[in-house]
Amino acid sequence: MRRRAVALAACAIAACAIFWQGDALAQSAPSHELTSVLARIAEQEQRLNAQERMLREQQQQLAEQRLLIERQRREIEAMSEAELGEIRGAGVASSAINFNGLDDDEPISLNRRVPARTLLQADESGSSPTAAQNAPAGPVGEAPPEQPRQTVEALPEGQNALLGRGRLVIEPSLEYSRSSNNRLVFRGAVIAEGIQIGLLEASDTARDTLVASLAARYAVTDRLEVEARVPYIHRNDRITTLSQNSTQTTQTFELNGGEIGDVEVSARYQLNEGRNGMPLFVASARVKSDTGRGPFDLARDVNGVATELATGSGFWGVQGGVSVLYPSDPVVLFANASYLYNIEREVNKTFGAVTVGNVDPGDSISGGFGFGFALNQRFSYSLGYSHSYVMETETELNGTTQTSSALQVGTLQFGMSFRASERLTLSTSVDVGVTRDAPDVRVSFRSPFRW
Repeated sequence: MRRRAVALAACAIAACAIFWQGDALAQSAPSHELTSVLARIAEQEQRLNAQERMLREQQQQLAEQRLLIERQRREIEAMSEAELGEIRGAGVASSAINFNGLDDDEPISLNRRVPARTLLQADESGSSPTAAQNAPAGPVGEAPPEQPRQTVEALPEGQNALLGRGRLVIEPSLEYSRSSNNRLVFRGAVIAEGIQIGLLEASDTARDTLVASLAARYAVTDRLEVEARVPYIHRNDRITTLSQNSTQTTQTFELNGGEIGDVEVSARYQLNEGRNGMPLFVASARVKSDTGRGPFDLARDVNGVATELATGSGFWGVQGGVSVLYPSDPVVLFANASYLYNIEREVNKTFGAVTVGNVDPGDSISGGFGFGFALNQRFSYSLGYSHSYVMETETELNGTTQTSSALQVGTLQFGMSFRASERLTLSTSVDVGVTRDAPDVRVSFRSPFRW
């Protein structure tokens, strides 16, 4: 019994030990799992802190890049404004033709500069840390090298853009034109082929004109410029007439001389800035004086035939017009239209047996179109067509009003220009007449010098 009691006590003690050990193990298991979870949470928190720190750095870098891009954009705009005057003074501009770049934020210039554009992508919401990690630490790429400035200065005279405020251009020019006309008139009857009875008259006329002029053009504002032009004209006319009836008579008259021509003053105003893809519109006004020697101011013989040559029209004239310039890099398209009103006057002079009273010279409507192309920054050329319709002239002769025929003057135009330096440009143009009333050919040379 004693042994049994001892055994039972030992079993009880063992059971208590086992129970106590199990309870301790049960209590230690949750404590170890909790420690592991807390460690993982701490590790995730460190990672999140690192990612937040990296995201803040990337956001700071993006802000610095935006400031840099904005500063570069302002510098480019400032450079464009500084060069606008010279661009306009180029006579029309640019291969660029930087017709003010065709940028919505800038007026049409005739020079082009390519602004640097940087594309940045980043997820600022933090939902995509990978994009933020891949964002570069500095500006993306480099601005492309500045393109050399190219200008289209070969456009016809009066089609160039404005100079830019405060700019001055002195332009000497020399122009030569040749006009000729052959006319055959038969007054009589044709009996058989090759056999004619009557009066046969033929005339051959040729006129050579050399005009040297000096012009000064000044830009009062960025949109307004004024110009004055003084020409000196030298003419040489030769007229040969042949009349045949029972006898043949040939006469040749040749006159030459030179004097100042009609002085002109004009103004041009830019109507818009050419933004949002719009072309550039320039309005113009011109006043032509009668300082030259007119056809009714010439010395004449007893038969009323002039013994001198006219160097002016003899009438005041006022002209208004508008020109359009549109860039299509590297081409500048142009078009123009104008109306010239000639003011009538009382002549009241007698030449031979004819008394000339009131004279109303015909007005004229003109238009043209074409394009200029810049091959490089120094050389450009242009092609165009110009046409003028000159209305009838009404002249009172011995109390009777007589009306002349209207004239159609059409010419093809070709021009070339070479920029010798930043201030000096050498330009030439050739006009070829395509209608009977137009001069045969006109060749001009211009050398505008800028300040």
